[in-house]
Amino acid sequence: MVFSSIVFLCVFLPVMVIGYYVLPQKCRNLFLLLGSLFFYAWGEPVYIFLMIASIVGNYSFGMLIYAAAKRSEQDHDRMRKIALVFAVAFNLGILIYFKYFNLLAQTVADLLRRQWSLQEVALPIGISFYTFQGMSYVIDVYRQEGRTGEDGTKISLVQKNFINLALYISMFPQLIAGPIVRYTDIRKELKERRTGSEDFSAGVERFIVGLAKKVLLANTIGEAADQIFSGEIAYMGCGVAWVGALCYALQIFYDFSGYSDMAIGLGRIFGFHFMENFNYPYISRSITEFWRRWHISLSTWFRDYLYIPLGGNRKGNVYLHLLIVFLATGIWHGAAWGFLLWGLWHGLFMLLERADRKHGYLEKIPGFFRWLYTMLVVLFGWVLFKLEELPAAIAYIGKMFHIGIGPYTDFGVRYYLNNRILFFLIVALIAAVPWAQVLPRRMACRVSAFTLSGAGSAAGIVRRILLLLLLVLSLLFVVNNTYNPFIYFRF
Repeated sequence: MVFSSIVFLCVFLPVMVIGYYVLPQKCRNLFLLLGSLFFYAWGEPVYIFLMIASIVGNYSFGMLIYAAAKRSEQDHDRMRKIALVFAVAFNLGILIYFKYFNLLAQTVADLLRRQWSLQEVALPIGISFYTFQGMSYVIDVYRQEGRTGEDGTKISLVQKNFINLALYISMFPQLIAGPIVRYTDIRKELKERRTGSEDFSAGVERFIVGLAKKVLLANTIGEAADQIFSGEIAYMGCGVAWVGALCYALQIFYDFSGYSDMAIGLGRIFGFHFMENFNYPYISRSITEFWRRWHISLSTWFRDYLYIPLGGNRKGNVYLHLLIVFLATGIWHGAAWGFLLWGLWHGLFMLLERADRKHGYLEKIPGFFRWLYTMLVVLFGWVLFKLEELPAAIAYIGKMFHIGIGPYTDFGVRYYLNNRILFFLIVALIAAVPWAQVLPRRMACRVSAFTLSGAGSAAGIVRRILLLLLLVLSLLFVVNNTYNPFIYFRF
């Protein structure tokens, strides 16, 4: 079940919202948990048992660390470390088997030049997200359990209530596509929260905006991207290759950020405050800045649970640490060598920018050219990400620079960009810029005032009318269009 489906929008979501607000406070977590398990089981009934196993495993490891912290000082650290090692191995074991078994088995078979008739392991939806959440919970408990705070009291992060922890790991708004929510960020809200009209209204508005980004922009532009990338590269023109890369860059941004917006909005409706996951990444003027703006929950997860434990900037070789992080980032995205190469590609430019900090050559370049450099790196990276195979990606990038052009080309740019797609492509390009930040101060103040205006003001009324129109238009697109993919489902 996806957020941009009729079943979700017209049946599941209304039932969940009405049931949540009708039930008393003490029953709401259980109701959300049951709804979340049903939501996950709708698409993959078999893998609901894997989800439950993940919940039970992480709950048990958290309690083991808690119990170890109660022991004498002599042996509690050793027991806590053992429990942590098994917890991380448990989560990574699930991830490696279900996500990477096929790739590893095929790679070994190729190296040994053998043909193995092994049954392929199906990839459960959202496994990368909920295993990372479970792992971060156990690590946070390990780091804090038994420690003493500034006021002299013992710190305890362990969640003894099984339903609350199960809800944290399986909560349907961010279950299958993030953002990756830290347990520490919503620990208090799991126990007690109040949802007022302001939260509910903000959540609904955020959901509508996310739905429009996904249905109107990502789906429409994605039609052109898929057509271009599925064509014969040998007969592709230079202009078509650039348009395909641009369309895919916009598709994956609005697809993923739209889903994140919907998740954040749903969280607000039910009283949870999830972290932001995107912050206009396509205005970045360096790859370092791009990763501060793109998939923020993943980049900060790797920073806090991999980069800093490796030594970060302070101990060891910072370049090696960055390389490992971006290798892990690429591997996290999927079981294909193209994803690993995509991670290495971004890691290479992160290393170069890190080395340049001593000299500041990049900062001396005018802002427009720094932005242009960043977008070219990102675009070429998306070609690697989309095609997954290095030879095909190199051939495609070659077409972008008029290398390897054949005697004729199949179709021109206008074949792929009809008036409808062209209109939404222009809207997507405009919407990728935070105009309230880049416009002159007087105009920016007007844009901000319109965005933040209350319901009673004229601007607020116009804003709500526009949101209603967006909702109606999005629903019409959902009903009439059969093209409704979601890129990050496979991650």
